[in-house]
Amino acid sequence: MPELPEVEVSRQGISPWLTGIKVTRVVVRDGRLRWPIPGEIQELVELVIHRVRRRAKYLLLETDFGTAILHLGMSGSLRVLDIGTPAEKHDHVDIELANGKLLRLNDPRRFGALLWTREPAEAHALLAKLGPEPLTDAFNADYLQGRTKGRSTAIKQFLMDNQVVVGVGNIYANEALYAAGIHPKRAAGNISGERLATLVAEIKRVLAEAIRQGGTTLKDFTSADGKPGYFVQQLQVYGRGGQPCYHCQTLLTEVKIGQRTTVFCSHCQR
Repeated sequence: MPELPEVEVSRQGISPWLTGIKVTRVVVRDGRLRWPIPGEIQELVELVIHRVRRRAKYLLLETDFGTAILHLGMSGSLRVLDIGTPAEKHDHVDIELANGKLLRLNDPRRFGALLWTREPAEAHALLAKLGPEPLTDAFNADYLQGRTKGRSTAIKQFLMDNQVVVGVGNIYANEALYAAGIHPKRAAGNISGERLATLVAEIKRVLAEAIRQGGTTLKDFTSADGKPGYFVQQLQVYGRGGQPCYHCQTLLTEVKIGQRTTVFCSHCQR
């Protein structure tokens, strides 16, 4: 599943081709995504996309009269292609542009979404209750300490709650907790302020580095220009259950926390 860095890489890839450009046509070949694509998406035609923004794992194509909300689901990807490029299997939507290009959504598993709202995007039901962005100043040690106070939830599961902080998906929660030396099963409320500050810093570092590397390619994901992400080559624990810890050589433990695969070092993480 594309996580925040992969979505941000997609945003960076498509933004130069869409910003300031008028939409000339929206072609919906198969509207049966996670939610049916509404007919109102045609309101995008003849509007200028002023900005391509990301909120959590949603991409927002903003115009003066509404916003198209895109989500890549579990297997979705975006491509910027020339108008007239033949569609292939699972190419469900084309947004054609006045510059001769089109934005194409491919989604084999159809868990993605394309929606339209005339209201401010942050007021939409999908976005209204989201926590702060992890790479902004709003996500800091004081904020996290305030949210964890009295909470018995395992810290890894806590970090993956989008109402706490958005975009810290399974891969990056594993990696940040390892880097911070925090056991993923430790109760969120039993972690000191100093260790939470370290965790916040590591979350920001891991996500920023993943974005810099072009995202982590797992299974279906490639970025908007077709180039894969390379952060997978730097993963310290995720996907390495049973292998030696790079730091102490202890065999990494793999368990399930909140139905998600979790890998940690029982020696380095306390």
